[in-house]
Amino acid sequence: MTPRLLWTAVAGVAMALAVVLTIAVAELPKGGGESPTRSRPAALTPAQVRERLEGSPPALEALHAQGGELLAGGAGAWAARLRSLRGLPVVVNKWASWCVPCQGERVAFQRASADWGRRVAFLGIDSGDTSRADAQAFLRATPALSYPSFYDASGALGRSVSDSSFTPVTVILDGRGGRYIHQGPYESAGALERDIERYALAAGA
Repeated sequence: MTPRLLWTAVAGVAMALAVVLTIAVAELPKGGGESPTRSRPAALTPAQVRERLEGSPPALEALHAQGGELLAGGAGAWAARLRSLRGLPVVVNKWASWCVPCQGERVAFQRASADWGRRVAFLGIDSGDTSRADAQAFLRATPALSYPSFYDASGALGRSVSDSSFTPVTVILDGRGGRYIHQGPYESAGALERDIERYALAAGA
């Protein structure tokens, strides 16, 4: 091989390596080399949840005792539960087992409900879910959930609370008549907790 051909071959190999390195660097996860999936906080353990909720007032303790349960009773049972929580801020999460964004925000609600569960009531509405078994499997996938959900196969209860058939929807009630509706999923527990501070607790500050 002549020197000219040898140089051309070396230059070609060098260019190919440069392209490979450029692609590899571009695909590295941002933020210190940690992927978004790994940076998400993990679900709390049952012991951690119990520790954070210790000392809750009776109305909230009753919710925690039903954590992860799927309750029946429809609109009447829902109204009775809200009456038992009168004067307290309430965070309502409307979800369905088939809703992919709902699955993505489960840990955010588990952590937020543990962090704020001594001051704020949390409730779920499984709205428009035709399979009770699928709904129960959804709840079991997030262990140590500190609040129950109401089974709403027709979707009527969910629409009456959120003014929408969309899922997920979060409705924050401040305990004094104020209401804030968040359409779509919460991407993190921090985003959810900021809205709780702003819309659930600010009115009573």
